[in-house]
Amino acid sequence: MISARNLSKEYGPHRVVDSVSFELPPGSICAFLGPNGAGKSTTLKMLTGLLAPTSGEATVAGLDIRGQSLQLKSAIGVLPEHLGLFDHLTVEEHLNMAGPIYGLGKQETSRRANDLLRALALEHGRDTFADHCSHGMRKKTALALALLHNPKVLFLDEPFEGIDPVTSKTIRDLLGSLAQRGVTVFFTSHILSIVERLATHYILIRQGRIVWNSEAAALPSNLEQMYFDLVEAPRTEELPWLGSFLS
Repeated sequence: MISARNLSKEYGPHRVVDSVSFELPPGSICAFLGPNGAGKSTTLKMLTGLLAPTSGEATVAGLDIRGQSLQLKSAIGVLPEHLGLFDHLTVEEHLNMAGPIYGLGKQETSRRANDLLRALALEHGRDTFADHCSHGMRKKTALALALLHNPKVLFLDEPFEGIDPVTSKTIRDLLGSLAQRGVTVFFTSHILSIVERLATHYILIRQGRIVWNSEAAALPSNLEQMYFDLVEAPRTEELPWLGSFLS
């Protein structure tokens, strides 16, 4: 459902994504992991047609990211890191506005909106303006927008960052259910404990290059240790002046 072959992106002399290649079948939940600046968001933008690659090629849901970008946008759902909501629209107004953009009629948009509001526990906040929503409500609203048109592939940039445990569990359960129905989920996250409970596939990236690519079952050690070994080791430094209160 997602196929990338030697995908690269350069900004002047800097190659921020370097020959990325991988294949993901339908129904995969792939965690795309790496430190800030590793090339995760740039790769996401290329795969969703927002950014043209310097070289290489990729298909998503059978569509070429270069030559079929309009069709691609109808086949995928995207949860951007900054959510892209309008402060002065309510939760429900976002969905009602988005439906016609994807060719949905008024009745179908309303039916799907009600289903999503219920599934994401947003029913009681449907009339809340976005600028009065909690961060969790805003994230769930953006996810509802990504799902409204029944996409084949979901791209989620940090879907679990800054949200409460209940919202996290709601989103996790929904993504698992979608994958069982054949939707491919490709997401970034820094919260490894959640990643381990959700992902069926791991891709680790460092300095624009993939350093690990496998199904979750093929991991030789726990994910945290693998991340520290291959991507970025934690810094340990003694600060003897902190907490020196015992005589």
